[in-house]
Amino acid sequence: MSTYRVAQVTTEGGAFELAEREVPQPGPGHVRIAVEACGICHSDAFFVTAGLPGITFPEVPGHEIAGRIEALGEGARDRGWQAGDRVAVGWFGGSCGHCRACRRGDFILCAELAVPGWAYDGGFAEQVVVPVDALARIPDALASSDAGPMACAGVTTYNGLRRSSARPGDLVAVLGVGGLGHLGVQYAVAMGFETVAIARGPEKAGFVKRLGAHHYVDSTAGTPVAEALQALGGAQVVLATAGNSEAITATVDGLAPRGELVVIGATPEPLGISPVQLIGAGRVIRGHPSGTAQDVEDTMAFSALHGIRPMTETVPLEQAGEAYDRMLAGAARFRMVLTMR
Repeated sequence: MSTYRVAQVTTEGGAFELAEREVPQPGPGHVRIAVEACGICHSDAFFVTAGLPGITFPEVPGHEIAGRIEALGEGARDRGWQAGDRVAVGWFGGSCGHCRACRRGDFILCAELAVPGWAYDGGFAEQVVVPVDALARIPDALASSDAGPMACAGVTTYNGLRRSSARPGDLVAVLGVGGLGHLGVQYAVAMGFETVAIARGPEKAGFVKRLGAHHYVDSTAGTPVAEALQALGGAQVVLATAGNSEAITATVDGLAPRGELVVIGATPEPLGISPVQLIGAGRVIRGHPSGTAQDVEDTMAFSALHGIRPMTETVPLEQAGEAYDRMLAGAARFRMVLTMR
């Protein structure tokens, strides 16, 4: 019997431990991936702490997966896949194909969206079995340790910007320069936006300029963020990557007329925004989910073309617990990635 290792938690909020599982055979429409790298996302905390319904233990999180197809279930080859293909799997881990959103082609909003680590074991493991509609092909130019984070952090920021109302030359602000925001700044610059990075502290100014940002707003400097944005002409789009409702709220009055606030930083705290702030200037607030497997492919292709990469710290699977804690503490610079080989 052949086995593989996983990093799992056995109780709600428990510590990570290594365990061995029997290598599974993929069923119809599924493939087994030999995982090479898996990013650690802040959303993994929802699974480890049973913060979402339907979480069962032992729990193997991980939805920033990159590796190679090792075995194919019935019908997978008919969908264009073969053993050895390099693939990534993100928050979009498969769809039902029959709910209203799926029938409209909006698969990321599937009522039965299968998220790795929630619907099935995730990528904190040497092997993972996933449905074929979750697969995104990795371009040769991307290392697996780069491709994994692109499947969630990358696609969320890239898609949030390309589906926004901003057009090349518009002023676009990225709130937060952490695991999501440092990619968002790079994408905004590559898309031709006049890019503003918003973060805390003067020491971030040099860093965001190295990422390509044209302007930096220090939210601790005394001038309200909205005033700083209006002094630059007003933002057509603010991409809010920081999971902080107060910081998100502070950007709204910095939007231009018919400007758009795109929220991707998850937090349960409500936004303190009044209708008056929205109506007169025709402003829009929109939540943005991640992206489908095709969106992940688009993200990786764009990243390869423009030389955009996540900044990562790689650690072996054995150190999953330490890496997870580092992510929770906000100490990662900027994405923790587990490697299997």
